[in-house]
Amino acid sequence: MTDRGANSGDGRAARRLAQPELFRPPLSYPEAPYGDLLARAVALHPENEAIVHPDGSLTFREVEGLTNAFAQALRGLGIGRGDRVCLYMTNRPEYAVAFFALARLGAVASPMNPSYREREVAYQIEDSEAVAVVVQHDLLPLVSAVRPGLPRLEHVIGVGPGRPAAGSDVLHFADLVARHPAVPVTGVPVVLDDLLTLPYSSGTTGLPKGVLLSHRAFGWNNIQFIAVSRITERDRLLVFLPFYHIYGLMLLGGALLSGATLVIMERFDPAECCRLMEAHGVTLLFAVPPVMNALAAFPGIGAYRLGTVRHCMVGAAPVPPEMARRFREVTGIKVVQGYGLTEGGPLTHLNPVHDESINVLDSAGLPAHDTEQKIVDLDTGERELPPGEVGEVIVRGPQLMQGYWKAPEATAAALRGGWLYTGDIGRLDERGYLYIHDRKKEMIKYKGFGIAPAEIEALLFEHPAVADVAVIGKPDPAAGEVPKAFVVRRNDQAVTAEELLGWARGRLAGYKSLHEVEFVEAIPKTASGKILRRVLREQERQRLGLA
Repeated sequence: MTDRGANSGDGRAARRLAQPELFRPPLSYPEAPYGDLLARAVALHPENEAIVHPDGSLTFREVEGLTNAFAQALRGLGIGRGDRVCLYMTNRPEYAVAFFALARLGAVASPMNPSYREREVAYQIEDSEAVAVVVQHDLLPLVSAVRPGLPRLEHVIGVGPGRPAAGSDVLHFADLVARHPAVPVTGVPVVLDDLLTLPYSSGTTGLPKGVLLSHRAFGWNNIQFIAVSRITERDRLLVFLPFYHIYGLMLLGGALLSGATLVIMERFDPAECCRLMEAHGVTLLFAVPPVMNALAAFPGIGAYRLGTVRHCMVGAAPVPPEMARRFREVTGIKVVQGYGLTEGGPLTHLNPVHDESINVLDSAGLPAHDTEQKIVDLDTGERELPPGEVGEVIVRGPQLMQGYWKAPEATAAALRGGWLYTGDIGRLDERGYLYIHDRKKEMIKYKGFGIAPAEIEALLFEHPAVADVAVIGKPDPAAGEVPKAFVVRRNDQAVTAEELLGWARGRLAGYKSLHEVEFVEAIPKTASGKILRRVLREQERQRLGLA
């Protein structure tokens, strides 16, 4: 097994950042498939706690044994290189075991959202052409309901409390592991460019698309994440972000490959989150904006000692600066914003974690090691824009996807000349910090002007009566679209739509003026915290009789 240093080419990496304290040098990457990377961590830290979960904990040696036994069991079922297997469960130790076992077989893990219902379950299993699904027992009825229409699905493996019904052909994870030796599988010719995982994009527009991430892309991005976050075997990471989402999956891999301890929660709860941080001396917290908001508003948070937490990394959606300031004030934990996307491995940017003086609160941060960035014009995508100008964010690095599953046209549009066109709108400052304005497809078009919904949302978050907000473009016959805000009030605050409109007026350029406010109970979002503007837009069009 050899390590390969990233090629800095013509010196672009060395010139990427003007200030030496911000320079992220090239890394050395192991020329090894993803499953072998866990074996490295096991060899270095065999008796370290690898996973802490509600029922106990597992050492790295124990995780390795379970992974080997499950890989042997899967091979006995005929599952091998290139076969797709869906993982349909909440955060639990079996998720890590299954993911690494599939990696060692050269099979492909396709994470599936445990909140999916029958229609969505059937779509992903069929679209991915999965031959097996590893499913939590309480979700089995959903798989059973759609299984007759999925002829490729040969095996269903249940995990967690409960057992398959008598006479059922559903296999049991614990039985499979118990019946097979905990020794490494051999004779599997896995190479770095083989497909490792097939996550599906969050589907904020249209049906979700499968994203092709190789052993090289995801494994090397895990290493980039470990380096840029400065994670060591002494760290303890609290992870409630779902493993089915690429952000949570990156945290799972980054923790285990670094020898750190992964403290897992099945789902987020503010009281339990605080209890675990204190009880386990958690050093790194990872969140999305709604979670930060919930923790800052949790009335009992002052009773917990959270001084071990070095920082909270927030990603998956832009965090308004005012929200980050509130969180820091309430918890004492500094906020470090990052940026990435499933197609980017996922991590492409993160603010410096070691020096608060150069952590820019409203910025997505600096490129990860061996990652290049550009801002290009929105019309052609070919003209690079200077610092300060707003355009589409494109990135290049070893962590990029190979493309979209069975979607050559979408692949060609996203990957051009080795660059990933992210579809995100942003700008760079003179030091190379990235600022995300919005999604390209979510820009509001007002009389020919482009308006970023996130900019208006960040403004409204500064109002003390606003707990949550989403802004969309409302169809307008004269202007094309006008900005409309959907607002969740804080429990202890009263405000009218007219008051909010008046407060916001004049705080942004005239063409960005808010035209309407509607109060709602909740903002529709994905599990990772991204606003489902499509849902709000569809509701608005129906009200206007345009659907």
